[in-house]
Amino acid sequence: MILTTPRLIIRPATSTINDLTALTQILADEQVNQYLPWYPVTTLAATKRFYDEKIARLNATDQAFFWLICLKTTQQPIGYIDLSDDAGHDLGYGLAVAYWHQGIATEAGTAVIDYLRMPSLPFITATHDRHNVGSGKVMQKLGMQYAYSYEEQWQPKDILVTFRLYQLNLDGQTDRIYWHYWDQSETHMIEKMI
Repeated sequence: MILTTPRLIIRPATSTINDLTALTQILADEQVNQYLPWYPVTTLAATKRFYDEKIARLNATDQAFFWLICLKTTQQPIGYIDLSDDAGHDLGYGLAVAYWHQGIATEAGTAVIDYLRMPSLPFITATHDRHNVGSGKVMQKLGMQYAYSYEEQWQPKDILVTFRLYQLNLDGQTDRIYWHYWDQSETHMIEKMI
């Protein structure tokens, strides 16, 4: 599957040297990965392991994916967008710092959500560390609604994080909330000023 927008091509990541090199640059950046659930990679070999363990598995299913966000003008990957294969259908994204604050994550996310409406996926979720305000703003621009916040001892980084969960019900069932993280966390709340 390849999606296009006015500025972007969004396509499955491959194990080609071009894709792995571009991914290494993104996954190695400490600023990009500050709020992500893995440590920055340091080598092309580490990116290949990341591809083999995560990306290939997601792209082999019908209900999950790990796609690259590429500029139409150069076709060079500048970020990624992924959908987990768990019950929460968690949407995630990462973008090279040089492309932050240009609406690219929102543009890519909008195209992906439009695509996800077609196979009748009932809902998607997305979470962000409450200190990562920019990611929350992208979720809001995508039409996702804040549901609740919860604390988690985040692994493998082993830090206590308060996450905010957003949800978008793609099937029109407005009262559905994915309560999994709420139920798993001893400390959870609904924040008023979101």
